[in-house]
Amino acid sequence: MLDEMVFRSEDVSAVDRFTYWTELLGRTHAPMELRSDHTDDFRASQRVLDLGAVTVWSATFQPLVFRRTPKLIRQSDPEAYHLSLVVRGTGAGVWRHRETEYKPYDLFINSSSLPNDVYSTGEAVQTVALEVPKALLPLPRDMAGRIVGAPVSAREGMGALLAQFLTRLIADSAAYQPSDRPRLASIATPLVAALFAHLLEAGDCLPPETRQRALTLRIQAFIREHLHDPHLTPSAIAAAHHISTSYLHRLFRDEDATVAAWIRRLRLEAARRDLTDPALRATPIHAIAVRWGFTRAADFSRAYRAAYGTTPKDHRHQALHYRK
Repeated sequence: MLDEMVFRSEDVSAVDRFTYWTELLGRTHAPMELRSDHTDDFRASQRVLDLGAVTVWSATFQPLVFRRTPKLIRQSDPEAYHLSLVVRGTGAGVWRHRETEYKPYDLFINSSSLPNDVYSTGEAVQTVALEVPKALLPLPRDMAGRIVGAPVSAREGMGALLAQFLTRLIADSAAYQPSDRPRLASIATPLVAALFAHLLEAGDCLPPETRQRALTLRIQAFIREHLHDPHLTPSAIAAAHHISTSYLHRLFRDEDATVAAWIRRLRLEAARRDLTDPALRATPIHAIAVRWGFTRAADFSRAYRAAYGTTPKDHRHQALHYRK
């Protein structure tokens, strides 16, 4: 079962509930100013699933106004994208560049780095949310503005794929083990990247640099999804996206590694997680290597030592021995 934290406003006295909830959101999301007509006896609850770099939670709360001001952003900014599936309730988000209303089965996209007011109205609101560090989905600030507040339906297309993942995970979290956390995060991040790419490409007359960034995000999501394929090469990736290999390499000039190095790093990170997973203690090292696209044991061992300064065997032994 995944580790989860559960918070309920009823855990404290009525007079302290609203303050308690404000402080809680400051810890699990980012510091905010909150206002509500129900502060005398505020009712809210939240479940938080920690997937490592990525966080998923569900929350139910009475109508609120959430405000992120420039001052609060300067004081504390986790630099994350927040995507919230509205299950019940209505409201709106207001930024300098956009105002967007939301209703059940809309996806609401926000950024911890942009000042905003988010209003919920009417009945109690229920959401399922996902928070992803911006470092995993780097976008220039002007492109982030195109994403944040963009209207997204969770009933079809990319929005539906992400919504299905979030609702299934929250509904069935007991079916997963703590060792599944990085695997679940590795599913969530490409889904968000694919959604962002879709939104960037959907605009009319987008400037070339925006379309280029959208394509890069889509390619990175494709790579994460096909890491296990030993034939995942730059030429195969280029062909799958109907571009030349040389253009693919140009797209990655602004990344922190070449295409091949990016693939190798992600594969090594995935293999490292599996090697240090107690549930996979009996799985041979060569089988883990093959699972992540390394067809030759010598190549895997050489790349692993270069990346981590130790052999796969020694690293596994040390990690599993330490956990005993």
